[in-house]
Amino acid sequence: MADPELRLKHMLEKLRQQGHRVTPQRMAIIKVLAESHGHPSVEDIFDEVRPNFPTTSLATIYKTISLMKDLGELLELEFSGSGNRYDGNSPHPHPHVICTDCGSIIDPDVAKLAQITENIAKTTGYRITNHRLDFYGVCPVCQQKGADGS
Repeated sequence: MADPELRLKHMLEKLRQQGHRVTPQRMAIIKVLAESHGHPSVEDIFDEVRPNFPTTSLATIYKTISLMKDLGELLELEFSGSGNRYDGNSPHPHPHVICTDCGSIIDPDVAKLAQITENIAKTTGYRITNHRLDFYGVCPVCQQKGADGS
C-alpha cells in the first residue's frame, strides 16, 4: 500500500498539471480515495465527504471519480450486483480478496504476479493490456461471526 499522504500529493499534482481545478470538495473526495484501505463505493465516499461539505452531490463524486480514472489515478473494480468500488491508493491492476458475506476487499501481497502475466502473454501470444484477479471467500471477521452464531 502506498503512503496515503504521498498518494494524495501525487493525485493533486496530476490534476493541476492537467489544468484541472482543485476545489475543496474535490480535494476531500481524492483524500478519501488516497487514504482508503477498503476500496470504497461512491456511497461510502459520499458518506465520508458530506459531513464537512453538506452541499456535495453524488454527481460531484461521480465526476471526480471519472476524472481520476481518466488520469490513470484510480482503479475501478466493477461488480454487477453490488456496485463498483474504487482503489485510489494502488491504481494499477492487482489481485483482490473479497468477502462474500460483508463485501470487504483487501489487497493480498502477490510478488510473482508480473511473472505470471508475462508467462500468460508468452504462452498465448496475447499482448496483455490489463488484468483482474479476484479471490472470493469469507473473511476472518465473518467466519468468527458465523462460528459464534452472531
